[in-house]
Amino acid sequence: ASSGHSSTLFSAGVSATPTLRTARLVLGGFNIRDAPDVQRLAGDREIADTTLAIPHPYELDQARAWIEQQQQETIDGPSSLSFAVRLSSTGTLIGCVGLREIDPEHRQAELGFWIGRGWWGQGYAREAARAVVRFGFDTLELNRICAHHMARNPASGRVLLALGMQREGVLRQRVKKWGKYEDVVLYAILRTDADGGAR
Repeated sequence: ASSGHSSTLFSAGVSATPTLRTARLVLGGFNIRDAPDVQRLAGDREIADTTLAIPHPYELDQARAWIEQQQQETIDGPSSLSFAVRLSSTGTLIGCVGLREIDPEHRQAELGFWIGRGWWGQGYAREAARAVVRFGFDTLELNRICAHHMARNPASGRVLLALGMQREGVLRQRVKKWGKYEDVVLYAILRTDADGGAR
């Protein structure tokens, strides 16, 4: 993308979440009709267990409010972008991949994702996250994209390594989840790394 396109995204915001396509997936905006699926998928205890932002139990009103918040943030300007991950063959919603804390000054953002438990182990997280990382570098012209996961969730680490991210360290007892302190593992990929990873 040209720098003009990128500066437009940062200064004027984007009116809708872009649509990204991969071999098996379509990534785009959430709509309010997705709320029951978001509640069912993200409300799975095994999803909530290794994320900080997803409550459990996850009520339908909370899913609706989250979708409305994503839509408003997209309109206000891309401080965060959340992509609904759908199967291209059926349109079925299977998860979410997003960039948050998009920082136009330092050209960095944080990657996050979840995939519904019924679709684990099929490479969907890696496929969707790779498209969003590429979007971050090519369209938003980011220089650095970081990510983190709880140390007891090594599957997320495998996804991040597959994207070409490098492990940068461990923050000991960085977060408290359900009454227990958790170590967090940090990863990042730089624009200059991306030729060997996400691009």
